[in-house]
Amino acid sequence: MIATILLQAAGGFDPKMLIMFGLMILVFYFFMIRPQAKKQKDQKKFVEDLKKGDKVITTAGIHGRILEVNDATVLIDTEGGGKIRFDKSAISLDASKALNTPAK
Repeated sequence: MIATILLQAAGGFDPKMLIMFGLMILVFYFFMIRPQAKKQKDQKKFVEDLKKGDKVITTAGIHGRILEVNDATVLIDTEGGGKIRFDKSAISLDASKALNTPAK
């Protein structure tokens, strides 16, 4: 009874407002949540598929070739001849894709 009084005092129940909130939630999902989830899924698959000999770029911007792949880390040979061990999550998907794409 109190809720009915409050709704009447506020101007009543407006179904258009409910539809607008629903549309806002859908827009949020399709333009923000879904693309981010897809990007995370692609990054996870990329990290799982790393193999010896792949050219990669780390999130810190270091270029190199993978020498060894362990459960959670990779050993990267840099151009200067140095070898650095990185966590797999430090390998950048986007930059490594660009590096491994053949030139046209």
